[in-house]
Amino acid sequence: MTRDHTYKIVLAVMAALLVAGFFLPNWAKFLLTIALCKGLLVLGLLPLMRTGLVSFGHALYYCLGAYAAGGIGIGWGISDVFLMILAGGVAAAALSFVFGFLLSRYRGIFFGLLSLSFSMILYGVLVKSESLGSTDGFNVVQFTLFGVRPEGDMVRYSMLAVCVLVSGLAALALHRYLGTPLGLLGRAIRDNEIRVEYMGGSARYAIHVSYVISATFAGMAGALVGSAVGHIDPEMAYWTQSGEFVFIAILAGTGSVLAPFLGAIVFGIIHSYAFDLAPNAWQMILGTSLFLIIVFLPHGVWSLFGKRLRAQG
Repeated sequence: MTRDHTYKIVLAVMAALLVAGFFLPNWAKFLLTIALCKGLLVLGLLPLMRTGLVSFGHALYYCLGAYAAGGIGIGWGISDVFLMILAGGVAAAALSFVFGFLLSRYRGIFFGLLSLSFSMILYGVLVKSESLGSTDGFNVVQFTLFGVRPEGDMVRYSMLAVCVLVSGLAALALHRYLGTPLGLLGRAIRDNEIRVEYMGGSARYAIHVSYVISATFAGMAGALVGSAVGHIDPEMAYWTQSGEFVFIAILAGTGSVLAPFLGAIVFGIIHSYAFDLAPNAWQMILGTSLFLIIVFLPHGVWSLFGKRLRAQG
C-alpha cells in the first residue's frame, strides 16, 4: 500500500464514520468512541514497536492525560474539549520528555518493566491523594464545543466526531513521520542498532522522539476518554490497563496506521460479547482469541487487509 493510498483510505474512513455516526444508536456511538480513543493510544505504540520495544506502562500517560483534562475543568472551569485534549497531550509530552532520557538507554524487557514501574508509581500517588478523590477519582466537567454544550443525541455524536477528527489527524501525522528518515530509522534499530550507530544515526535520539510521540497520543486518548465517560479514577494507570493496550497492539499488528483502530474495534467487540456470554470467564476468551491470532495471524489482523491491498497495488 503506497503512501498516497494510505492518505486516501484514512480520509475515506473518517468520512464514513462521520456519516455512519448519525445512524448508530447511542450505545454503539459510545463503544465506537472508546474504541477510537484506545486506538489512538495504540497508534502511539506503533513507532516504538517498529523499533522493537514494547511499553508496559503507557497507562501512565493515559491516566495523566485524563487527570490533566479533568483538572483544568475543575481548577479553571475550562470545558472546551479541544483545550482538554491539548492539556492531556502537553502534560504527557512534558513528562515523557523527562523520562525519555532514562528509558531511551534501555532495551527489551528492561524498557518494558521500567515503564511499568513509572505507571504504578502514579497509580500509588493517586490512590493516596484524597484531594484527587483517592480510589474513587472524580467527575469531569461536561465538555463543550467552542463554548456550546451539545444536547440530546448530539452529545454522543459530537464526542464521536471529535474522536474521529483527532484520531484521523493523528494517524495522518504519524504516517507522515514514519516516512521521514527519523521514522524509518526505527526498523533499522530493531534489526541492527550497532550498524545504525556506525552509520552516524542516534538510536537513543530516535527512541526518545518515538517515546514522546507515543506518550502524547496516550495523553490525548486519556483526555478524550475522560470527557466521553465523564469520570476518571486511578485504575486508568493500573498495570492491567497497560496490558490491555499491549493486547490490542499485538491483535492489530504494525503494518499500517489504521491497524491500531481496527484492533481496538475488534477488541471491543470480543470484550463486549465475551463479558455478556461469560461474565466470570471473559478473560479466558480474550486470552484464547489472542493465542489464535498469534498462531494464525502472527502479524496481526491488519495483515489480512495488507495482503489484499498489496495485491491490488
